[in-house]
Amino acid sequence: MRIGFSRADEMFREEVSRWLAEHLSGEFAPLRFRGGPGDEHSFPEERKAWERRLAAGAWIGVGWAREHGGRGLSISQQVIFHEEYARAGGPGRMGHIGEGLVGPTLAAFGTPAQQKRLLPGILEGRQFWCQGYSEPGAGSDLANVQTRAKLDATGEHWLISGQKVWTSLAHEADWCFVLARTEASSQGHHGLSFLLVPMAQDSIRVQPIQQLTGTSEFNEVFFDQAITNADNLIGQPGDGWKIAMALLGFERGVSTLGQQMQFHNELDEIIRIARANGAARDPLLRQRIAQAWSGLKVLRYNSLRMLSGPQDGSLSREAMIYKLAWSTWHSDLGKLAMDVLGDDGEILDGAPYQLSRLQSLFLFTRSDTIYGGSNEIQRNVIAERALGMPREPRGPH
Repeated sequence: MRIGFSRADEMFREEVSRWLAEHLSGEFAPLRFRGGPGDEHSFPEERKAWERRLAAGAWIGVGWAREHGGRGLSISQQVIFHEEYARAGGPGRMGHIGEGLVGPTLAAFGTPAQQKRLLPGILEGRQFWCQGYSEPGAGSDLANVQTRAKLDATGEHWLISGQKVWTSLAHEADWCFVLARTEASSQGHHGLSFLLVPMAQDSIRVQPIQQLTGTSEFNEVFFDQAITNADNLIGQPGDGWKIAMALLGFERGVSTLGQQMQFHNELDEIIRIARANGAARDPLLRQRIAQAWSGLKVLRYNSLRMLSGPQDGSLSREAMIYKLAWSTWHSDLGKLAMDVLGDDGEILDGAPYQLSRLQSLFLFTRSDTIYGGSNEIQRNVIAERALGMPREPRGPH
């Protein structure tokens, strides 16, 4: 595990920092520190324009292989980019799912024709993606998805019917990758396929879900005989489970260090307020702040352990514990924020209510231990796949 950076890496850090300082200004200055979790509804069109600015600077796909249009940067330089981006207040990425999930999956499992057709739109910051995994009756249990897909009579199109839920920014997406059941009598992880579906069609309906924060970045997505071309199948029919698991491995890549820098920004804000309002004089709150700081360091070192292994989408033990670790830590940070704010955390001036950054943090972090794989499911994954313990008894589907 590498913890330090070389002189060349630090020179690269200066390059990234300079570029961000220059370009997160003018029309993009209002985007600084905006658009993250709980704030993803903010400035969608401006953040899409920011994606195109990143593309012009060749800052999309920095870790992609050169043959796929990326810069092929080393792991250490990718870490530096994500850390400096968050440190500079870079806005939440509208292209994160395309760059961080779809791109690596296409590189690993897509055909050359699929790569040539779909990767440029991501790299150019002009095509945006959403994720069609969770379902109302399946939740974090991907092996229980019931969305169905079948080839039409011509064999040229897949017809998809079903419902997905908690789909981030589906209302802003051009494409959705959908895990669907393509073998009618299949159960569990058998008979699933991985399909890429264009969103601009009448047979797809996106319905927003209003959260505690009053915002609606999550959606339900209804597919009623939605159409996608046969060549938008990744891999072979029945490969969906293997590809879905690899994609989750890519999700736990270098961007986790950028996520942690965003957490660091939030912790800094809590400390600033604690000093200003006197909460820092409370020994119990000081102890909790110290525990939050220490916990964030542990998350960083665990991420560096993850990144020391293969970057092929396989889930190491370190990767399997990451979601459980960060979601629990971040949920506790939300509680700490409210306790530091004190009575002010429960007061707003009046309608229309505009939550402060820390109020929004608290409310949104109530969902951290649920979305992206609930803590209960994560503990099963760790027990069964990382520790080799007996599988939990499962009843009939």
